[in-house]
Amino acid sequence: MQHHHHHYVNLLLLLINLILIGITKGTIDIGIGVILDMDSSVGKTGSICINMALHDFYQTHNNYTTKIVPYFRDSKFDRVQAASAAIQLIKDVKVMAIIGPQRSSQADFVVDIGNKARVPILSLATTPSLSPKENPYFIRVSHTSSSQAQRISDLIKSSHWQEVVFVYQDGDFGTGFIPSLSQALLDAGVQIKHRTIISQFASDHALSDHLHNLRTNQTRVFVVHLLPDLASRFFKKAKQEGMMQEEYAWIITDVVTNLLHTVDTDSMQGVVGVKPNIPISKELKKFEERFKRNNPREVVNVYGLWLYDTTYALAMALERVGSATTFQQLKQLPHVTDLDAIGTSKLGPRLISEMNKTKVKGLSGNFSLVDRELQSDSPYQIVNIVGGKGKSISNQNDIIWPGGSRSIPRGWEIPATKDSKLQIGYPEIGGFPEFIEKTPDMKEPQGFCIDVFKAIMEELHLPHSPSFDYIPYPINDSKMSGSYKDLVDQIYQKKFDVVVGDVTIRADRSNYVDFTLPYTDSGVSMIVPIKKDDRKNAWIFLKPLEKQLWLTTCGFFIYIGVVVWVLEHQVNKEFRGRPYKQVGMIFWFSFSTLVFAHKEKMISNLSRFVVIVWVFVVLVLQSSYIASLTSILTVQQLQPDFTEIHDLIRQGEFVGYKEGSFVKQMLVDMGFEKSKLIGYAKLTDYDYALSNGRVSAIFDELPYLKLFLANHCNKYIMVGPTYKTAGFGFAFPKGSPLLPLVSKALLTVTENKLDNISNTWLGQKADCGKQNGGSDSRSGRLSLDSFWGLFLIAGVSSTSALIIYLGRFLYENKDMLLSDGSIRQKLSEISHIFQQEKQEEIKQTTNATTDDDDDDGDDDDLVIPEDSITNSPLAPENHQASDYDDEAETTPPHDVVETRN
Repeated sequence: MQHHHHHYVNLLLLLINLILIGITKGTIDIGIGVILDMDSSVGKTGSICINMALHDFYQTHNNYTTKIVPYFRDSKFDRVQAASAAIQLIKDVKVMAIIGPQRSSQADFVVDIGNKARVPILSLATTPSLSPKENPYFIRVSHTSSSQAQRISDLIKSSHWQEVVFVYQDGDFGTGFIPSLSQALLDAGVQIKHRTIISQFASDHALSDHLHNLRTNQTRVFVVHLLPDLASRFFKKAKQEGMMQEEYAWIITDVVTNLLHTVDTDSMQGVVGVKPNIPISKELKKFEERFKRNNPREVVNVYGLWLYDTTYALAMALERVGSATTFQQLKQLPHVTDLDAIGTSKLGPRLISEMNKTKVKGLSGNFSLVDRELQSDSPYQIVNIVGGKGKSISNQNDIIWPGGSRSIPRGWEIPATKDSKLQIGYPEIGGFPEFIEKTPDMKEPQGFCIDVFKAIMEELHLPHSPSFDYIPYPINDSKMSGSYKDLVDQIYQKKFDVVVGDVTIRADRSNYVDFTLPYTDSGVSMIVPIKKDDRKNAWIFLKPLEKQLWLTTCGFFIYIGVVVWVLEHQVNKEFRGRPYKQVGMIFWFSFSTLVFAHKEKMISNLSRFVVIVWVFVVLVLQSSYIASLTSILTVQQLQPDFTEIHDLIRQGEFVGYKEGSFVKQMLVDMGFEKSKLIGYAKLTDYDYALSNGRVSAIFDELPYLKLFLANHCNKYIMVGPTYKTAGFGFAFPKGSPLLPLVSKALLTVTENKLDNISNTWLGQKADCGKQNGGSDSRSGRLSLDSFWGLFLIAGVSSTSALIIYLGRFLYENKDMLLSDGSIRQKLSEISHIFQQEKQEEIKQTTNATTDDDDDDGDDDDLVIPEDSITNSPLAPENHQASDYDDEAETTPPHDVVETRN
């Protein structure tokens, strides 16, 4: 209890002393630490601006009861020195806050000390990895380096550059900028092609090596993130290496543009940078005039303005806190370090809160904090270094680039050094020599593909015509060489810069390289030999109809004859008689309909219906047969041996392809056995393989097949479906800046020059290939598939009529079918009944026929005697006198009567 009483007494005495000091001096002095590199431009300018801010503030706010007393310490470009100064200021001076240090590496240590002692650290550190969110007593009074990434990305995107090279300083300062820049460029569709890390202690020789490596790449856009002293040396070497000329673009970050007066700008003409946009005001102009008048050797920079506004805001916040600092000391224990002995500030949390609330209209703009980070209403501006000075640019078209050019650099260039050539890979053995060929007496390959490539490169209008070094690549299925896919993979392995030739664009190849637009036809098909012209064949008349259709037609002829015979047998004397006569009638009637020569009159309406439908079917068949036969006899039919791929697979035929091509795997995927596939090194071997029967078909791409058929119009034909592919294209490295321009130039070449190049190498003979290619050539024979509908109609109609007749016949004889007796007896009786004539229908038919034949009407009154009817062969009782007179001797009339009874 006495201890607490003593504690309260001490506080009361301290408060009385403070009041007495305030009455005596009028204000309360509050110690503030300032840690800067005093020999640096930021340190010199910053210390001056802090003192000017204190002078200006208290001259304006002379009624304040608090007053900042700054304690300056020199960190001497050393992080340990900065940390030591912070400990001394907090432990001995009891400062309430620390302004500084200026470098991120130094601030990292000091912020940890501030967090432990609860003393706010107001630093210019720009590294994004040092975050106020993770350090409650850290206040960033500058912009992070990541805040400029979006402005740099916008500049690159508006210049239509596809790739950049990032050059940055080793350490937290450089690496901290990578994530934000990478994300901003990714969102803009720009790729960081290369990254070059430079040590702050790099020698001039090391800088030259770095620049030489940058120069040998195609990309000519560089983003440089170096501290001013290293950046100055870097650009001096870049100028010596000839890299400050036209077609180069250099972009620097704000750490250099803010301190441009400290670097050698003579070697940076045309460099573009970003810089925080400080609004111009009367107060700023007056301050700059006063600063220059009192400090003629120094230059005001944005860091000094930020420190001026920070000091101004800190003074306002301290006035609201309204007390000198008080520290809670730890008990003095043995082995306690200085860091443990500094204690904690009781007013630190309140000062942090007041700083977040403070808003000042300062020299750098509106000073305000959000989550303890300085906010800016003004975006970054573009600065162009011209004549040794940084010129603000409002319009991008006003930029003067390196070399004095006002045109935006293209952003890439094919290296044109003495020891560097563009490495062009091509297949050593192409498909046809017309496409690509290299003989020992040639300096470089030639052919259709090479001429297209050269035409494209001429269309690019490069400032320096690149020299090409053509390198052949063996194409074969053997282990000593590779395939076309292996040829393309050489780009990914950085052995070739470009691959030209008869290379097909494939999805699996595009995973590692980029292709131009296709410049040839696309697709894979097959060619087979053509059968000989057999128009002189004696059996050519059988060719119009396929075998199945012939058999079906003959079967229906017989079936229709049988149906008509069944329907007419009991009522039509033309369909009665001896068995051989009836069989002959069936064949005669059915086949006579083929030429419409049947003369028999139909009695039954059902048979008339059947014959009408069948005659229509015969008419269609006959017309189609005549048309097909005429075509066969008058037009040469280029008929292939095979028309379906499945026939080749089913019959186990051998097929050919070009060695090294993707077509082999394509055939395997279709279902061909690998043992049935034969590869050929040259397409000229196709003729030998097909003509000698070694293979039944050849599979390859359309450009090859069309040229092959152009030379063998009458021997082979292209059949079957065309399997789509993307055609031939040129391969470039993934993300190559050349690719969009090459593809654009290819469109121009295709419209203006491709036909001439094609005629030069492929000639007009390709028209012959077009005649045979691309269509599914068939023999023109008529198949059952085309007529099954007609046969269905004929079959249904005839069968229906037969079913109706049989149903009626059985109904008329139902008594007999229901009577007692064996099945054999009933079938015998049914047969006998079917053989009998229907006298009533025959009589009616005979009368109708007589009436029809009596054209003059003279016999209308003719009376037929009754006995004549009785003796008529049509009379029921006179069965032995009927057409069955030959059977009358063996079949007595009374038997029939008994059967009916």
